[in-house]
Amino acid sequence: MTSFEHWLRASAHRLCTVDPDEQDDDDLEPLLDIIGDARVVAIGESMHRMHEFLQVRHRVFRFLARRAGFTTLVMESGMPEGALVDRWIRTGEGRLRDVLAEGIGYRFGACQEMLDQVTWMREQHVRGSVPVRFAGMDIPDSSASVIPAVRAALALLDDADPHYAAHLRAALLPLFSYLPADRTGLAQAAPAIQSYLALDAAVQQKITVALTDLVARMRARRPDMIASLGGANAAEERVRFGIRAAESAQAGDAFLHAMVSAPSRTWPAANVRDAWMADSVEWVLEREPRVLVAAANGHVQRTPFSAPPFVPEPMTTLGGHLADRLGDDYVAIGTAFGHGDAWLHRSRPDDAPGHSHPFVQSLGAPDPASADAAFSGAGIGDLLVDLRATPPEAASALDRTVGLRNGDALQPLPIREAFDAIAYIDEVTPWHTWIDENGLA
Repeated sequence: MTSFEHWLRASAHRLCTVDPDEQDDDDLEPLLDIIGDARVVAIGESMHRMHEFLQVRHRVFRFLARRAGFTTLVMESGMPEGALVDRWIRTGEGRLRDVLAEGIGYRFGACQEMLDQVTWMREQHVRGSVPVRFAGMDIPDSSASVIPAVRAALALLDDADPHYAAHLRAALLPLFSYLPADRTGLAQAAPAIQSYLALDAAVQQKITVALTDLVARMRARRPDMIASLGGANAAEERVRFGIRAAESAQAGDAFLHAMVSAPSRTWPAANVRDAWMADSVEWVLEREPRVLVAAANGHVQRTPFSAPPFVPEPMTTLGGHLADRLGDDYVAIGTAFGHGDAWLHRSRPDDAPGHSHPFVQSLGAPDPASADAAFSGAGIGDLLVDLRATPPEAASALDRTVGLRNGDALQPLPIREAFDAIAYIDEVTPWHTWIDENGLA
């Protein structure tokens, strides 16, 4: 047995189950020591659309809501759209499957695991036990356009600034006619982004200028809009959200416009998306005491993200921004896994633009040089371990690993610098999705 395996067997906390409905949560008690008094705890996914990672997230959020005063789940999903999910949780308004489809980006809501989680959150409001909330933190429309954010801002302006709303409907909305009519495919973001990149530069600039004016005007007229809506707390919250939605449109536009200059850029890339997500988390913290952030490992890690050859230059992450801004108030928990099956999708030659077909791919044993292999080799099974408590010899062994896997690829990173703790799942399986064999929900 290696020194690392010996330490892991002595120090790791075995997870008895990933089932959120399990009433005995004694195996999660060590989590309280790991997070301490941190206001923001982030839990990553080393691969999206994995059943066990979604279940762990749900179980951890239930535990932290009951035991540690956490009130909000903040997801890697569009900020404006997330209000639909939060409204359903608080009021039950709307058909849940529609709310998940429209309110959660990247098709992440098209699964039983997400339905179960928001149903539990709704139950807390009905019972009056734990009044939990939901928030998206990402740029809009699965990072493909800003149109949901513009519409969210217009919903406020129609009542609070109707003449300006009419102007935007006449002058700004037509600029988004470039978007493909069919947005139903799993890969719909690609043709939407390609359509933006194909726009005449003058049209792109018109969009940017209009969004800059929109945000500036809404900020300047904040007191006037609150007064026009009656001046109560509800009016103030509505205006606060509307302004933030407009700001998300501006951030999304900056994200898209960065792609325009990418081919000829001679300066380093900037991770606009993760900076915006960090801003969004802080925006939620203005109203909520403690939050759980859920996103990919590559977003929540503290260290810069790189994944050659696709992301060759290290870029500051959501976790890097939050660690810099919040200090000890930020704790990052990464995930790792041993083996299992992954749910993926791929376009076929005869697929319409933006459409692809799902398939399940078996994932073999992890790369022997990976941290996943190091956790697997201890033979413990599912576990939670605090990396900050690693003794020198075991730390040296862990530092010699070359990163964590994402599917069958290996993402290079210094694991002890990137994460405060790791939740390791020995075997993973695909999410329980209702997306059919044609890639349609």
